[in-house]
Amino acid sequence: MGKIIAIANQKGGVGKTTTSINLAASLGVLEKRVLLIDADPQANASSGLGIDVNSVALGTYQVLEHTISAKEAIVKTVSPNVDIIPAHIDLVAIEIELIDKQEREYMLKKSLVDLKNDYDYILIDCAPSLGLITLNSLVAADSVIIPIQCEYFALEGLGKLLNTIKSIQNIHNLELEIEGLLLTMFDSRLRLSNQVVEEVRKHFSSMVFDTIIRRNIRLGEAPSYGESIITYDATSKGAINYLNLAQELLKKNS
Repeated sequence: MGKIIAIANQKGGVGKTTTSINLAASLGVLEKRVLLIDADPQANASSGLGIDVNSVALGTYQVLEHTISAKEAIVKTVSPNVDIIPAHIDLVAIEIELIDKQEREYMLKKSLVDLKNDYDYILIDCAPSLGLITLNSLVAADSVIIPIQCEYFALEGLGKLLNTIKSIQNIHNLELEIEGLLLTMFDSRLRLSNQVVEEVRKHFSSMVFDTIIRRNIRLGEAPSYGESIITYDATSKGAINYLNLAQELLKKNS
C-alpha cells in the first residue's frame, strides 16, 4: 500500500516543486515505485521532468473532474521508477468548476483509491495557495511535507498553513500527519540562514527533517533541461541533499 505525501506551503518560491521532482527521483533510484502528481496550474513539476506541458491532453484537471480515471492520466518520465500525472494551465479553472460539486474536497482522494497499491509513494506537488486544489491534495494525503526557505520571512504564513492542516484533520482527514518541515535554500555563509535553522528547530524540534537542502546552482539549472538533479548531476550538493532526504524518509517509514 503506497503512502500519499503532499508537498505544500501557500508561499511561493520555497522549493516545493524542486522538492517534489527531486525527492521523487531520489526515491526512484532507491528502487521505490513513485507517482508524482502535478497539482499546480504552473505545471513546473511536469516540465521539470521533461513533459511538454502544451501537449498535455489528459492530466490532473481531468482526474479532478472525474472525466477519466487517474490510471489513464499517468505518463512515464525519464527518471527511473518515476511516473507522473502532469498538469496544464487549464487546471486553474478547476477551482471554479468544482465549487458547486458535492464532496468537492474529496475528488482527488476518490481518484487515487485504485492507485495506492501500484506505487510505494505518491507525491503531490501542491499549488502555492490554500485553494480547492491544495485542499483536495491535503484531503487525499496521508502526510504532508512543508518546505521552509532559510530566509527572513520563513515562518510568515506557516501558522496559517498549520491551522489549515489542523482543520482538515478535524473535518476531512483524521489520518493526516505532518511528515516533516524541510529547510530549503540554506546558505551556510549567511548568518540569517543559520538563524532561521536555529529558530525552526527550536520551535518545531522533532518535526524538522535532519536533512537541509542547500542553495545549489545545479539544482536551479536541472529543470531547464527537463531533468531531476539526480540525472542532471548526481555528484552535486543538491543531489546528495535530496538522496539523504529520501533515505531519511524511508527510514522514518520503515
